[in-house]
Amino acid sequence: MENITLEQILECCQGQYFGSREDLKREVTGIVTDSRKIVPGNLFVPLKGEKTDGHKYIPQVLEAGALASLSENVLSGNPGNYILVESALEAMQRIAAFYRNYLGLKVVGITGSVGKTSTKEMIASVLKERYKVHKTAGNFNNHIGLPLTIFGLKKEHEVGVLEMGISDFGEMHTLASMSNPDICVLTNIGLCHLENLKTRDGILKAKTECFQHMRENGRVILNGLDDKLNTIKEVKGSSPVFYGREGDAAYATDVTDLGLLGIRIHLHLYGEVREVTIPIPGEHNIYNALAAACVGHELGMDIEEICRGIQSVETIGGRSNLIQVKGMTLIDDCYNANPVSMKASIDVLSKAPGRKIAVLGDMGELGKEEKELHAQVGTYLSEKNIDHLFCAGELSREMAREAKGNPRCTVEHFSSKEDLIPALLQEVKEGDTILVKASHFMEYPKIIEALRKR
Repeated sequence: MENITLEQILECCQGQYFGSREDLKREVTGIVTDSRKIVPGNLFVPLKGEKTDGHKYIPQVLEAGALASLSENVLSGNPGNYILVESALEAMQRIAAFYRNYLGLKVVGITGSVGKTSTKEMIASVLKERYKVHKTAGNFNNHIGLPLTIFGLKKEHEVGVLEMGISDFGEMHTLASMSNPDICVLTNIGLCHLENLKTRDGILKAKTECFQHMRENGRVILNGLDDKLNTIKEVKGSSPVFYGREGDAAYATDVTDLGLLGIRIHLHLYGEVREVTIPIPGEHNIYNALAAACVGHELGMDIEEICRGIQSVETIGGRSNLIQVKGMTLIDDCYNANPVSMKASIDVLSKAPGRKIAVLGDMGELGKEEKELHAQVGTYLSEKNIDHLFCAGELSREMAREAKGNPRCTVEHFSSKEDLIPALLQEVKEGDTILVKASHFMEYPKIIEALRKR
């Protein structure tokens, strides 16, 4: 963050200032929510969480050199500079919206049920061939993470690639009002967050709230293969850009599966055709590449630059990340899971050499159909050439039960990952390919860690 004064932040917050009037002219060096990361000149945002209230750390951060803090309470004594606000979180979000527009750079906003992060990585990889890019780090894509991502933008950046993740109606209004995108990319409308959004039509309604916050002359890029997205014919007077189907702005032909080495395609982009290799396994990455090609084209890139960006994309931890450990290949895909992404990862595993071992767990936020959706994943796995299934969690019982339909596949279910890990470590051997995937709350990165240390 740069060039924003405490006085400008005060105006954004619509709060009441207590402290040195001279310091109002000083520039804030950064905005943080973690008191342990304070450096001199920072603004501290004290958030209330399940385990702690950031307000109790205000004296500590001011003593450590923070220029000021937000606070929802009047502070006693003379602790230092602070801005009294009704909600520290909402104040932070207002600052983020101001700062995004203050910089005036282009922003690509990405949402969808499945593939947001991998599509974000692909788009950023393409755009880096021409522009200085800042992208969402890790899972900083929600009402707290997105403003922190925005605060990481600097004047040197030309494009921000921002992921927006939601689980309920109205949340997208909050995120998109901060990101104020020039380009909105929607990957698909799948079976995620059904507890709140209930149906795919509900998901479509919630995700497309972002359109209302696009900048003037903004562009919408949609997956034309999605039966919900391809019903959108016009957004703010303009036709969307579709990808995926033959005849769309971008599509693929002559697909060659290279197994764990990736996929080779002929990329068709507005009438031009190039052969390009996507160095990440999984058919779903074709569509991530097509979305990125459309974004690159919208921002003036040529097809040669776009292909170079696609071919240089890298995976990130927890997202189909391939790890070689003691002669085994681990597919680390344990950041999160839903029925669509589970099946896509099973497809990747099914094409691997050697024994194929799936280590799967419960998927969250699937609503009243959660048991049936887990059973469907088990049925899907039973139709693939998977040798072993290890799974843990109450809902995964349904997955295990259905997977036993394939007598070739050995299926074991455990009540917890702690019970699963010893059995898995005893089973795996050199030459195996092991997929590890579950929703974040299952804490499956601990399984990856155990396999690394084996």
